[in-house]
Amino acid sequence: MTTLVRPGTLTRDALAVLQPGFTGTTPPDWLLRRIGEGLSSVGLFGRNIATPGQLAALTARLRAERDDVLVAIDEEGGDVTRLEVHTGSSFPGNLALGTVDDPGLTRAVAAELGRRLAACGVDFNWAPSADVNSDPDNPVIGVRSFGADPELVARHTVAYIEGMQSAGVAACTKHFPGHGDTNVDSHLAMPRVDADLDTLHARELVPFRAAIAAGSMSVMSAHILLPALDPDRPATLSPRILTSLLRQELGYEGLIVTDGMEMQAIASVYGIERGSVLAIAAGADALCVGGGLADEETVLRLRDALVDAVRTGELPEERLADAAARVRALASWTRAHRARGATAGPGAVPEEGSAPGTDTTGIGLVAARRALSVTGSRVPLTAPAHVAAFTPVANIAVGDETPWGVGPELARLLPGTTTGTYAADVAVDRVLRDAGERRIVAVVRDVHRHPWMDRALDGLLAARPDTVVVEMGVNQAPARGALHIATYGAARVCGTAAAEVIAGA
Repeated sequence: MTTLVRPGTLTRDALAVLQPGFTGTTPPDWLLRRIGEGLSSVGLFGRNIATPGQLAALTARLRAERDDVLVAIDEEGGDVTRLEVHTGSSFPGNLALGTVDDPGLTRAVAAELGRRLAACGVDFNWAPSADVNSDPDNPVIGVRSFGADPELVARHTVAYIEGMQSAGVAACTKHFPGHGDTNVDSHLAMPRVDADLDTLHARELVPFRAAIAAGSMSVMSAHILLPALDPDRPATLSPRILTSLLRQELGYEGLIVTDGMEMQAIASVYGIERGSVLAIAAGADALCVGGGLADEETVLRLRDALVDAVRTGELPEERLADAAARVRALASWTRAHRARGATAGPGAVPEEGSAPGTDTTGIGLVAARRALSVTGSRVPLTAPAHVAAFTPVANIAVGDETPWGVGPELARLLPGTTTGTYAADVAVDRVLRDAGERRIVAVVRDVHRHPWMDRALDGLLAARPDTVVVEMGVNQAPARGALHIATYGAARVCGTAAAEVIAGA
């Protein structure tokens, strides 16, 4: 039977399912032109954001082209921030919130972050991470997870969704069906989870069931292979996982969006054009692209690949039309919330001197303080210190643009404090020379995953037992140092909270 293809509608539907990025702090002409032709979503990253006024002007310009365009962002808070990429986040991340284990606090943090986004015209957030971090050596999830207990992760995922969506910003629960039990970063290669079906249902799927019941407007698929569910295709490309499991068994009716299609787990195996066709055919509704590929050529290549797949019969036109309709339905939901916000008066746009995501309520710092775990002597430092920041290579989700640590805040509290940054195989003697007579504050991140960092810390403590240790990653290693502080994340407010304890503020 021959399928009737409608060229105009088909092209618009192919554009509607794309969520591309772009470079610069103003939308380029090609992007505005494609929005006029049917592109329904745009993804923002740190490279697109400078000030609140600039961000609000950018989103307003996009909506001048079409008022229902979705403006998406990857703003988890904590280590993964785009709003405050150059300063560090005003909000702690998931592990800190899970450590406190107060769903009301998580809901309040997400609501305030949602208000910040909405005030700047952003209405779709690729968050929260609902991954159960069952492998403490996970190189890409870690502090982005609420924790290792499925029920804890579930209740905080629900609280985050409720808080975010109360601000009119659609939440996107990720990375389905669960990226926590992986030891490979899907930005770089294909991770594999070999858990059996019973384990997946009892662990990975628990937070997603809760998210669906809570009304998460979107779910993001993971580029991971789970042989118990599909031995051949990763979740993003698997009809068994996206359609049979997520749609039919779990009953999810919202938008399914993929993780970045340019990530190597997909791009190096299938190519982004082929991968995109397979993803839509499998049941995905929107294709996230543009974290690394942010140009018109990519948009046109993917549009044409989808159109060609419909013309050849590889991708049913009805499936593409259904995907586009789900994107437009989400856009209608966000537009309705914006309209209600407009009738209630102007939003609380941050002052121009502040970062776009700055927390003016203080709830982020309150949460960061509550999350701290402190072991050892609380006798405060009263003289300038030397901060030794042992810096691992940042994972791609976090990026290397965002500052972290305790140095700036400790220097404010203890003027004259210095900071040195030290990478793999650093000589302890160098740290000691840099410190001189000052007390040393050693700042680490996931020390249990980095043998070089562990060795450096041992050597430093042998020479200077009075060293203060601040762990800003997953707190898996035993507490060491005269004072040990675990922050459960490296957001700016986590560093502030730790510095307050060190200085007795």
